[in-house]
Amino acid sequence: MASQPVSDVKTPVPQARAAGRRGVVGGAIGTFVEFYDYGIYGYMTGSITRLFFPSGNYTTTLLLTYAGFAVTFLIRPLGGVVCGYLGDRIGRRRMLTVTVFIISAATAGIGLLGTYAAIGIAAPLLLFSLRLIQGFSAGGEVSGANLFIGEHAPPRKRAFYMSWMGASASLALLCGTLLANAIVHWAGQDAMNSWAWRIPFLVAAPLGVLGWFLRKRLDESPVFKAVVKQEQVSGNPLKMIFRREHRRALWLAFLLPLLNSAGYYVIFIYLPGYLVDGLGYSQSASLTLASVVLAVSVGTIPLAGILADRFGRKRLLAGSAVLILVAAYPCFMLLAHGSFAAGVLGGAVLATLFSGHQGVVHAALIELFSTKVRFSGHGVAYNIQTAIFGGGAPLLCTALIQATGNHAVPAFYVMITAVGTLAAVWRIRETRGVSLSDI
Repeated sequence: MASQPVSDVKTPVPQARAAGRRGVVGGAIGTFVEFYDYGIYGYMTGSITRLFFPSGNYTTTLLLTYAGFAVTFLIRPLGGVVCGYLGDRIGRRRMLTVTVFIISAATAGIGLLGTYAAIGIAAPLLLFSLRLIQGFSAGGEVSGANLFIGEHAPPRKRAFYMSWMGASASLALLCGTLLANAIVHWAGQDAMNSWAWRIPFLVAAPLGVLGWFLRKRLDESPVFKAVVKQEQVSGNPLKMIFRREHRRALWLAFLLPLLNSAGYYVIFIYLPGYLVDGLGYSQSASLTLASVVLAVSVGTIPLAGILADRFGRKRLLAGSAVLILVAAYPCFMLLAHGSFAAGVLGGAVLATLFSGHQGVVHAALIELFSTKVRFSGHGVAYNIQTAIFGGGAPLLCTALIQATGNHAVPAFYVMITAVGTLAAVWRIRETRGVSLSDI
């Protein structure tokens, strides 16, 4: 006997809007903690290099520090698999309550570690271990939070609601960077290299408590409650996503966000350190430029969500990929020009064009899968490609620049992934305004 289609839970409009807003706040808080950590880790690359790794060749220790960033992504696919499976089985809210606790505890734990001078080789090993824990929880966090917001959002405003996840990520990077910089100015660089570096990491503890409290008070998503009510919860969602009916969606979910991974981790994570170590910017100039770029991103990502709800996902995603393909090289040349004003212009243009992708891509991704396998499908495909093309981006770009001496390597990397995203955009169907219950 064929199963009945899952229908939306009918909720009065004011209650639905309030639940949607609470879903945005509750979903975004975990993403804020995740990317806050990326911000402080990226800003304090120099301090971490000196504190956690043996002295020697600076390029080698810098690569080890970037490896500490990349290692979080090695475990992300496993986190996406485990959390996706459980999220499709026991619910989105339960999993998100766990992931925000784990990721904040691991981030705060870094602030409690001994340095290489104090505990020797145990310092980088413990650092890498906590980064692995962060990566595992992030694999479930990014997928679960995006679909949780999307499943709470009104169909005609879904991209706009979900765009606040991207804005939250950029805001978190900005806050982490500014906090680390404020501590440097308050305590001094010597104190930062001694004890003050711990403060930004420890701030993650109260953020995690706040996130846990907010998520405990949220309702489960309406479409998942409908699946439970109609007894259509999948017995093995992980197995289901590899069946023929979901195989195409899985491949598209892998290809579509290629630009998201490479672009985000090159422009926002790798760029601040690259400006100082590769292009000779001062620490102050790098911070100011990165802050401007992030502020532009926070302001333009929600606009992209609004446009996607009005004109469709395909137009925004294709337009953003084409424009980045054309503009990436000139923008990086502006950054390498040496003029601060030229660098700000290049970075701001890149951030604006990238917002057209970042503000829309996750809405398009969750619209590829049915409710019964949505968490698993997004978790597996997105986290595997992020591990390959995102987490290794700083390490790969640094190594290639060292090998070739070509400072345009980051631009070429972003351009290649834009082509992959374009290939996927041509194959997806337009899902603007479609109810998630009908997918």
